[in-house]
Amino acid sequence: MSAEIDVRGVSLDFPLYHGNARSLKRTVFSKVSSRIASDVRHRVVVEALRDVSFSLSSGDRLGLVGTNGAGKTTLLRTLAGIYEPLIGSLRVNGSLNALLDPQLGMNPDMTGRENIMLRGLYNGLDRAAIRRLEEDVCDFAELDDFIELPVRIYSSGMVVRLGFALATAIRPQVLLMDEWFMAGDATFMEKARARLEDMVRGAEILVLSSHQEHVILEWCTRVIWMDQGRVRADGPAAEIMDVYLGRAAA
Repeated sequence: MSAEIDVRGVSLDFPLYHGNARSLKRTVFSKVSSRIASDVRHRVVVEALRDVSFSLSSGDRLGLVGTNGAGKTTLLRTLAGIYEPLIGSLRVNGSLNALLDPQLGMNPDMTGRENIMLRGLYNGLDRAAIRRLEEDVCDFAELDDFIELPVRIYSSGMVVRLGFALATAIRPQVLLMDEWFMAGDATFMEKARARLEDMVRGAEILVLSSHQEHVILEWCTRVIWMDQGRVRADGPAAEIMDVYLGRAAA
């Protein structure tokens, strides 16, 4: 089955459970007043996404751009099934992998090796495939004896190494990526980039959020500009980046 994403009129709210506190309301309204509302239960909510629609099919490479808080990561997490839309419909066909957080899906109280096994079981791998997964991740992450220790004692750099190795070990049809994959020391990222590029080439659909123009233009053919939770512009990558960066009129 070919990969496909179909998003129709998706909206998502985040309730502020202490939204009636005066100090919180003053802070929130001063920063994002245009996205504050009340839901049917009279709770104060932030309108994270509003009426987002687009469709992708095999071969599509979509970049998401916008300022911090524009809704890029929220949209990625909604596509990944982490958040459920309040309104609208979302359909994703094909195996999916989300590079959104270096600790996504990891149990910090388990060892690195146990987390590898857990990921393999989650993906329905048999014993032989899990052994190959262990070898691949251990070789790439280069954690040596730390692989037998709980992840909670790892440094942030070690967590990124393990998370990156785990996230890129299983090749999906649909690949969702946030900017965390660019984190890490220079030596590691030089090695990681080749692995990541191979994964990007192998995916049928890519959805990438980044502030880096050269990454967007290199890997994406289409760009959606997110602004305050809404789609402000959607079109060819170079054209939308010129508008987004002020080099061309909207």
